[in-house]
Amino acid sequence: MMSFDPKEFRRCLGNFATGVTVITAQAEDGTKVGVTANSFNSVSLDPPLVLWSIIKESSSYSIFEKASHFAVNILAADQINLSNNFARPSEDKFSNVDIKLGMGNAPILQNTAANLQCENYQIVDGGDHWIMIGKVVAFENLGRSPLLYVQGSYAGAIPFTVTRPSDSPAVSEQTFKRLHNSAIYLMTQVQQKILESYLPKQSSTGLSTSEARLLLILSDGHNVSYEDLLKLSSIPETDVQAGLERLESLQLVESNLLLTELGHEMAERLWNIAQQQTNEVFEAFSDEEYDSFKHQLQTLLKQLSK
Repeated sequence: MMSFDPKEFRRCLGNFATGVTVITAQAEDGTKVGVTANSFNSVSLDPPLVLWSIIKESSSYSIFEKASHFAVNILAADQINLSNNFARPSEDKFSNVDIKLGMGNAPILQNTAANLQCENYQIVDGGDHWIMIGKVVAFENLGRSPLLYVQGSYAGAIPFTVTRPSDSPAVSEQTFKRLHNSAIYLMTQVQQKILESYLPKQSSTGLSTSEARLLLILSDGHNVSYEDLLKLSSIPETDVQAGLERLESLQLVESNLLLTELGHEMAERLWNIAQQQTNEVFEAFSDEEYDSFKHQLQTLLKQLSK
């Protein structure tokens, strides 16, 4: 039998992008449970079956096992905090969370991308996890953009456009005046074009998106704390821990969150990649235009963060 390094195996699986769900249920005594899971998947259309998995040591399992129903809440792109809330141990994960009760009194989170109410159909032994199979008895498709998860980091769904052949006619900006005058449309298009070019260059270092983000944060500040990393990285705590362990194994970061000499070299490589991308993107900008653009972005970010 082949043996795998479980951390490397988990990192390998992290290349498969998934959605993010919070699975919820309620015991007969009114105790509510909710866990963040990206193991959700469809099984069958007839009958309508879905599955997700829960680690066998989970304290929530006994309630999921006995509950007649559970709800699958597919999170929207702006619900990172909700995902983190249900991913961490807490005495009351439902405090200040807007819910309604569905079938079997399973809590249904509000303002998600979608939800499915499921009968507890079958439980299958899956190694160190229990595979929970549910029969869908009701669902809501709310149409919100979903939250994604890949390489240990949250992401949003930005559909890639098909590259237009060079000999095909250009789309006239005069034909679509409202689109080409919409700041939101323009920002999403610019972001997509930049990421299509930038992320492959960043990944050429051998680091995942989340690992690179953690290293850049650590390299940019003095006495960066673990709490700083959680706040600035927008990465789930479990993957902050996994990312730090990976960076330590590569001898890039020490256990006290200080960069090693190799870590500083890798961070400079990442900053150089980012600077090269910046130079390419803003090649036609004057220094004054570039500084003004950065200032506007900083102002906008502060406003949106309030």
